[in-house]
Amino acid sequence: MQRLGFAGWLLWIGLMSFALLTPTPAAEADSGGKAVYWVPVKQEVERGLFRFLERSFEEAEQAGAKAIVLEMDTLGGDVGAALDIGKLIRSSDIPVTVYIKGEAISAGSYIALNADRILLTPGSAMGAAEPRTLDGKTADPKTVAFWASNMRAAAEATDRDPDIAAGMVDRELVIEGVKEKGELISLSAKEAVKQKMAEQIVTNDGEVLKTLHASVSDRVTVEMTPSEKLARFVTSPYVIPILFMIGLAGLVIEVFTPGFGIPGAIGLGAFGLYFFGHYLAGFAGTESLVLFAVGLILMLIELFVSGFGIFGVLGLISLASSVVIAAQDKVFSLTALVIALLVTGVGLAVAIRTFGARGVWKRFVLKDVQTNQNGYIPRRERRDLVGQRGKTLTPLRPSGSALIDGRRQDVVSEGGFIPAGTAVEVVGVHGIRVVVRPLKEGE
Repeated sequence: MQRLGFAGWLLWIGLMSFALLTPTPAAEADSGGKAVYWVPVKQEVERGLFRFLERSFEEAEQAGAKAIVLEMDTLGGDVGAALDIGKLIRSSDIPVTVYIKGEAISAGSYIALNADRILLTPGSAMGAAEPRTLDGKTADPKTVAFWASNMRAAAEATDRDPDIAAGMVDRELVIEGVKEKGELISLSAKEAVKQKMAEQIVTNDGEVLKTLHASVSDRVTVEMTPSEKLARFVTSPYVIPILFMIGLAGLVIEVFTPGFGIPGAIGLGAFGLYFFGHYLAGFAGTESLVLFAVGLILMLIELFVSGFGIFGVLGLISLASSVVIAAQDKVFSLTALVIALLVTGVGLAVAIRTFGARGVWKRFVLKDVQTNQNGYIPRRERRDLVGQRGKTLTPLRPSGSALIDGRRQDVVSEGGFIPAGTAVEVVGVHGIRVVVRPLKEGE
């Protein structure tokens, strides 16, 4: 198996990415402008979902659809993505119906409140929209107030109760007969209709179409393309640190061990997925890819050219910058990259200690050990040189070389400077240190 070069792997990744880029349009309904575009809104709310919905709305407008149905089952997700989805729904010229078939929790509730109609199946629920950090803690009061105000605005725009919408977020809010202090509002299907936060309970997809005065033949289901699924997966905050660790580990293994380029391909593939997914989600641009390539080149230069660490430091800065620029949450991505670097560094140290250095790195590691058992013999102490005379071959300041007993010897002067070509006598030998003095005239 022939080893692929760096450019080859980049080309391979590029070709694979291009194959996934072109979205497959939904099949058009032959209903003469009566199409109902049916779009799934499931799992986590994030930037990849927003891009998918953006494409779906564009296709619906181009087809002259009469309605858009968002079939929802989500526990929430990214606040920023939810806000953008809310704007997308409000700006749509086509009526939007949210069909809650499970849960519309947190960011899902906000998205639903922006719709013209909300329909729920029996056993479904909406609410509990308190914002939380990635580690599961309640967000700071400023963020809670910001999110509550957006929930209010969404409810007011669609003639729903703004206090109930805010009560899904703010524990401090009291609504008489509905919510006590310290609670969050979460509405069942019946409660949502009773509180006029939803229009109707439906039992199946057919009833949804009936409320829109449409039939099964009018339904146009929009599915995610492979590239959109990839973007949703890669931009997840739980996946990003794993990609960093796989990417760094693959590149490090490629440098430190011989092989067929497989570890390097896996490492580049992990980073390629990161950048490609963030590109599809609308975060990464050409500049982030250029910075990443420059960082790799600088790291390779540091391995083969003595740059006193300058190329390596610049390479790390370039790699870190490319990752941060491509990310939606800059602080999170930088933190994840630092953690991945630390984990990779610890793993590398353990691997070298256990298995030793191999591959390119072994060129820079001194492995030769001189021991008596392996035949190392220390230099013999030359006591026999005491009293011998000779001539300095180099100036002694105070060390240098002299020709003693017909051989070149490393010597030191007894006192100060002795010029080259001066007659000297050995006055002492201390270990391997040969001490000489200049001869006086007449000696």
